[in-house]
Amino acid sequence: MSVPRRIGVDLDNTLVRYDHVFQRVAEERGLVETGAGASKLQIRDALRRSGRENVWVELQGCVYGPNMRDAELFPGALEAMAQLRDRGHQLFVISHRTLRPALGPPHDLHAAAREWIQRSLPSIDPARIYLETSREDKLRRIGQLACDLFVDDLPEVLLSTDFPAGTRRILFDPEGDHRGNQTFSSVRTWSELARLIDEQA
Repeated sequence: MSVPRRIGVDLDNTLVRYDHVFQRVAEERGLVETGAGASKLQIRDALRRSGRENVWVELQGCVYGPNMRDAELFPGALEAMAQLRDRGHQLFVISHRTLRPALGPPHDLHAAAREWIQRSLPSIDPARIYLETSREDKLRRIGQLACDLFVDDLPEVLLSTDFPAGTRRILFDPEGDHRGNQTFSSVRTWSELARLIDEQA
């Protein structure tokens, strides 16, 4: 029988998959060729290489705001979260997300996130959703909730000197770009994450 754990999960690019949304919005704005199939990171890198960092920042605000409704759950996430809950684990969504974009129209990014979670993950208790406006507040929240482990797509979050010492670090790394790091475990899929937690519970 699994020992119940308090599991914190990041939102953007860990639960929410945006690649096709970035592609569509970038196409509509003439930033990439239609049908190019560019990923979020490819679009970001192309804009930065051409000196259009501000365009990238504004594009993110548009995607994480009104266009978030078109984003998808990563495959297997819904099933894995249900499996973890059924085994007695407590799940928390803890995200670093500013209230408004740094550039462009002042979309309410918190409202967009909560609406998406309510529609896509209705079993998540709203009281267990934390949208923090800075990375420092996010890390502080992980500690306050005494999470036994935390799952994030950004190595820099897990490697932060402010990351709670008592919380196990797990990197969600669908492309396998960071395998072999000794500081944290890494998984490429949600089903792999559920197995990892079960093995160590």
